[in-house]
Amino acid sequence: MKQDSYRFHAKLYDRFYEPAAHRLRTVGLNLYPPRENLSILDVGCGTGTQLALYQKAGCKLVGIDLSPAMLTIAQQKLGPSAELHLLDASHMPFDDALFDLVTMVLVLHEMPVLLRSAVLLECKRVVKAHGRIMLMDYHFGPYPLPRGWLWKVLVTLMEVSAGWEHFMNYRDFIARQGLDGLIKQHHLSIYKSFIFESGVAAVYLVKTWQER
Repeated sequence: MKQDSYRFHAKLYDRFYEPAAHRLRTVGLNLYPPRENLSILDVGCGTGTQLALYQKAGCKLVGIDLSPAMLTIAQQKLGPSAELHLLDASHMPFDDALFDLVTMVLVLHEMPVLLRSAVLLECKRVVKAHGRIMLMDYHFGPYPLPRGWLWKVLVTLMEVSAGWEHFMNYRDFIARQGLDGLIKQHHLSIYKSFIFESGVAAVYLVKTWQER
């Protein structure tokens, strides 16, 4: 089995990395507020913070991740109300059209290009016909001076610190216009969106192209 790349970071993740994602999650919550009995799938759920936002409303929570260490913390955080799985997101064992909302927070930029597409195809398969896919990730700019470039430098340093392969996947993601490129490639339609003033991050709530 492949070694867990987050085995050393899992216990520190919420303290050192989660603050960078907090505003993304807040925007996402406003774009798609929780409602009772919604079925939520978080792909790359990490320590369970995204699912926790929908827990109090009585949503059905399902999360998948490739890190046993992260899933252990997520289970401690969410308790028995969440169904968590150690799974590859490109081959999910879920029925078609099962979830009202599928979320991915700062996940796609970590993946090689072919895996990104495979995962997004799976997300399209498991979301309901009138459901939504919420994508939160880095944006390709423009980066206004000075704040945008300061954030861009900070993000670049964070990605370099995660390892060379991780950084090269991030660079490829940005070069392909990030989420915008993936949405166009996979014939998804933007329902709601928010691009941060710094230009470094975006939140897209999308629906399948076929929906009228």
